[in-house]
Amino acid sequence: MPRCRWLSLLLLTIPLALVARKDSNKNETAVLRKLKPVNASNANVKQCLWFAMQEYNKESEDKYVFLVVKTLQAQLQVTNCLEYLIDVEIARSDCRKPFSPNEMCAIQENSKLKKKLSCSFLVGALPWNGEFTVMEKKCEDA
Repeated sequence: MPRCRWLSLLLLTIPLALVARKDSNKNETAVLRKLKPVNASNANVKQCLWFAMQEYNKESEDKYVFLVVKTLQAQLQVTNCLEYLIDVEIARSDCRKPFSPNEMCAIQENSKLKKKLSCSFLVGALPWNGEFTVMEKKCEDA
């Protein structure tokens, strides 16, 4: 009976070792599955995008909160975590920082304050642990 336990533990450990394997020549995490399109309404995509926008608004020096106007595409890559590459269009809202989650915000229509950006966020996620990290962020005027 103890031998079966050890064998089960060994069989569970092998996939984890493969997932966490790094290429020692490149010092990069191995890609187990390359970028593939995923539906933007996927719950993990929504969580990653919510997290990325929280981080974007924290780091932004703008006095107003930016909101997602449109999700252009989402892709998933599997490495030692789930990596979501999400392309979105965001715009300045009429809500000032600090932002309250209960606050209803609308996109700025005033020509002086109107601002739209196209952004790509690469978010590393272990959603079952509630762990998210913005690995890359690139935004430019839309």
